[in-house]
Amino acid sequence: MVFKAIIAKIKSFFGTSAVKQELGTIYHREDVVEEVHSLWDYLKFREHSQAYHITSVVGFEEWVPMDEILRRIREIFKVEYKNERSLYPYIKTLVDTNLLEAANFGGKMRWRKKDLIIKIEKLPEQTKETVAAREKKKQTPNTST
Repeated sequence: MVFKAIIAKIKSFFGTSAVKQELGTIYHREDVVEEVHSLWDYLKFREHSQAYHITSVVGFEEWVPMDEILRRIREIFKVEYKNERSLYPYIKTLVDTNLLEAANFGGKMRWRKKDLIIKIEKLPEQTKETVAAREKKKQTPNTST
């Protein structure tokens, strides 16, 4: 360890370590800002549809059975489904697309929303302006001929 420090001191007299430091700083490092969002913030279902009703009454924390889903829809939206089986295809589609989780507890199916987190990498404001300027420059035709 001491020997390496002595060699580094000797090299610094000749300027070799200074070159190494400059090589490390030649390339511009762009800082990326990461933001974490829930996918549910961006999903919008058509209002008063079965999928909208289901996603509105099912939460992230508790497993909800079908009779509780129907009761909540009746309470919140004042809508009564004649046949509870009419909701199963919509729930199945939401489960197949990984938006809902399904579990079978004692022969009774229950569902809950799946917490889908996405990371968005954003460039700093200065870099955004430079990228926007480059894009604008690319879009304008070159008239100098």
